Amino acid sequence: MGCCFLRLARKIGVVALIVLTQSIAMAQQPANISGDYAGDVAGLPIKLHLTESPDGTLGGTVDSPDQGAADIPCADFHRDGDSLSFAIPSIHGTWRGKIESNGLTLSGIWNQGTPTPTAFARDTFVAAKNPSAVDGYWLGSLAIEPNRLRIQITTKSDEAGQEFCSLDSLDQHATGLTCTNVAFDGHTFSFDVPTVGGRWAGTLSPNGNTLKGTWTQSGSMTLDFDRQTRALTVTPLPVDAAIPPVPVAELGQVLARDLATALKSGALKAGTGAGVSIGIVQHGGQKIFAYGAAQPDSIYEIGSITKTFTGLMLSQMVLQGKVRFDQPVRELLPAGTVAKPDGDEIRLVDLSTQHSGLPRMPSNFNPADNANPYADYGTAALYSYMSKYGVDKPANAPFLYSNLGVGLLGQALANRAGTSYEDLLEEEITCPLGMTETVVTMRPDLRARFIVGHDASHQPVSAWDLTALAGAGAIRSSAKDMLTYLNANLHPEKYVATGSPESRSMAAALTQAHELRAHAWRGERIGLGWLYDPGAQMYWHSGGTGGYTSYAMFNRQANYAVIVLSNTAGGPNGTFADLLALHIRQRLEGKPAITLSGL
Repeated sequence: MGCCFLRLARKIGVVALIVLTQSIAMAQQPANISGDYAGDVAGLPIKLHLTESPDGTLGGTVDSPDQGAADIPCADFHRDGDSLSFAIPSIHGTWRGKIESNGLTLSGIWNQGTPTPTAFARDTFVAAKNPSAVDGYWLGSLAIEPNRLRIQITTKSDEAGQEFCSLDSLDQHATGLTCTNVAFDGHTFSFDVPTVGGRWAGTLSPNGNTLKGTWTQSGSMTLDFDRQTRALTVTPLPVDAAIPPVPVAELGQVLARDLATALKSGALKAGTGAGVSIGIVQHGGQKIFAYGAAQPDSIYEIGSITKTFTGLMLSQMVLQGKVRFDQPVRELLPAGTVAKPDGDEIRLVDLSTQHSGLPRMPSNFNPADNANPYADYGTAALYSYMSKYGVDKPANAPFLYSNLGVGLLGQALANRAGTSYEDLLEEEITCPLGMTETVVTMRPDLRARFIVGHDASHQPVSAWDLTALAGAGAIRSSAKDMLTYLNANLHPEKYVATGSPESRSMAAALTQAHELRAHAWRGERIGLGWLYDPGAQMYWHSGGTGGYTSYAMFNRQANYAVIVLSNTAGGPNGTFADLLALHIRQRLEGKPAITLSGL
C-alpha cells in the first residue's frame, strides 16, 4: 500500500537590509504544506493530500491509484519545525521525515512492516487561465459482454498549453492511471495508458460535449465519452481482517472458508461451469487445490504466462551458443523478409523485455473467426507485416507490452532451431524439467482433462489456437506441471541436470532469465518475460484468453510460489485468477486479504 505526493537580490544600503530582514522573517515562518503530493512506495504510485487549518492543525488522506484505494484517512500528525510524521491507521502504516525546499518536498521513511525510503513531491501544476476545449471530466463505457466497464478520464491543461489526463476503470477499482503522449489539436485527441498497454484516439464533437473514438488494447473497441460536471468516485474493494501467516499445510482450511460464498452464490457456484485449480509450494511443502467445476489435474490455457517460457527458451539458447541477446531479430527471419535499417534495430532481448517499440498487435490481424482469433494468423501474415513495419528500434524505446513482439521472438527462435515453437518448447524446457502436461497441441490423454473455457457471462467458448504468435500465449498446462516450473524458478540451484545439453544449461538459464534488464509499468522491472515487483520482491506474470485466466508468481526471499488457473475470462471486477492469487499471497504473508465473498 502506498500513499500520495532568495535568491536574495544584492542591493546597496538600506534597501539591502530591508530585503535581507524580510527574507529572514520569511525563512522563520514554517512552510505551509497544504496541497497534493505524489510519490511511490517501492514502485507503487501513491498520492498524499494534506490540509493545514489557520491554527496549524494538520489533516490528510492518501490514495493508492493502482490498488483502487482513495481517501484513506491519515491521523496522529506531529510537526516540529521541519520534522513531520503521521500514521495511516487502517493499513498499519506510518511516515516520518523532513519538510524540504519550503514544502515542495517531503523526504522520509514509510513503514508498513518494512522501512522504505519514500519522498513526496508537491504537485506544482498551474492550470491554464483559459482551459482547453477538452479539459474536464469524461465518462464512457466499454462493451465487455455481458457487462459494460465504465471508463472515466480527467483532463487538464497547464499555463503552457500542455495537456494532461488520467484514467479510471471504475468497475475494476483502478483509479488514477497516468496517461502519456497526450495530444489535442482542437479537433483530434489521443493518449496512451502504458500501465495497461492501451491507447485511445478520437475526435471532439462540434458542441464540445462528446469524444468519439477507439480504445486499442489487444484489439480495437469503440469507446465514446460524454462530458460530466463532476468526477465519479470509486469504492475500494473490501478486505478481510489479517490473520497470522498461513503455512501451506493449513491453507486448504482457510481457502475453503474464504471461498465459501463464491462457491455457494458467487463466481464458482454450481451451474456456471466455473472452476479453479491452485498450486502452492512453500519452504518445500506443496499442495494442489481445486474448486467449482475443476479437478486438481485439469488442463487450462495459461495465456500470456507463455511469455516467460519464451524468455527461458531465449536464455537457454544464448547459453548454448545458438543465439545472442544482442542479435538482431532480422537475422532469424527468412532471408529478404525485412530490410536492415540504417540505425539501431530490434534485438532478441528487446522482444523479451517488451522494449522493442513494436505495437501490441499487428495491424493486419483480422481474424476470420473471432471465437478463435489467432488461429489463421500464420507466418505469411507475420512476415508480411514485419516487412512493411520494419525492425528499426526507436531511441530509448519505452516499455510497451506487445503480443506481437514476444510472438515474433518465439517464431524467430524456432526458425533458428529449424523446428516449430511447440517442438522447441519440449526440447528446451518441458523435457529437461520433466513437465509432461505442458503442451501447445493437446494429446488425447490430456484432451480428456482439458476443462471447458467460459466467457465472463459463464457461456462456454472455444479454445484458442496460436500459430505464428505461439510464443505470446499458446501453452496449455496443469497446476502440477506449473508448480514444477515455478519450483525450478524458485530454486534454480537445486536443479539436477541430466546428460542433455538443454538440461546442463537449465539452472544457469533460469537464473539468467531472472536478471532485471529494463523498466516495466508501475515502477516494476522486467527480466526475460518475468515481471518483478520490487516492493513485494515478487516475480509474476498473468495470462488471459477468451475463456481462461491465470496468474503465476514466486518470491525467492520468502520461499514460496503460487499458480492460479481459472476457466473463466475476466469480468467487470478484473479476473478471478488475479484476485484469488492476491488473496492467497496476503494469507501466506499474514496481511489483510482482499475479500472473495462478493466475487
